[in-house]
Amino acid sequence: SALLVGVGGSGKQSLTRFACFMAEYQCFQIELTKGYGMLEFREDLKKVFKIAGVQGNHVAFLFTDTQIVNEGFIEDINNLLNTGEVPGLFPPDEKERVVNEIRPYVVEMGLPETRDSMYAAFVNRVRDNLHCVLCMSPVGDAFRSRCRQFPSLINCCTIDWFNDWPEAALLSVSTRFLGDVQLGEPVVKNNIAAMCVSIHMSVTAAGERFYQELRR
Repeated sequence: SALLVGVGGSGKQSLTRFACFMAEYQCFQIELTKGYGMLEFREDLKKVFKIAGVQGNHVAFLFTDTQIVNEGFIEDINNLLNTGEVPGLFPPDEKERVVNEIRPYVVEMGLPETRDSMYAAFVNRVRDNLHCVLCMSPVGDAFRSRCRQFPSLINCCTIDWFNDWPEAALLSVSTRFLGDVQLGEPVVKNNIAAMCVSIHMSVTAAGERFYQELRR
């Protein structure tokens, strides 16, 4: 699992999706809707668990701090990172269905066909196939607070810090996007590309100054 730390727009989600494409992993991300809460979040977790545990497919669960509408989301992810499962995720009737669905895999692996053994095989398969990728912004106190409250975010993840984009990279992106736009002379296109970089960097600097002076 991975914890990607960087300000918004630094490419955390894009890089994750690209890595999933290269590794031929399925990338799963929740979709926030009106009224989305713990019940809906746990239903999404069940889908991910079944993809990894029953179907046996590699899946990356991409989750960002902007999707935390309930701190209980992080508590469940903390348990998932720490033990490989979420306590009480499957009620008894759904747990029984999971056991029946995992039975062919258990038979193929030559494991005991007891209820506890089959569910343990399901959990172990989830641990092998499910990869959590958490995208967080270090701005503000929320990130530090969550790291203190949920230590598995630090202890059970590989941490990757995303720094600000350098000026050369920003210029490359703006030039690429303006490549097919008809703007007359090439010098005009080059100047507009440079202006885009100047706007981006000046807004970033102003945002940092705003935070330092007003702390918000």
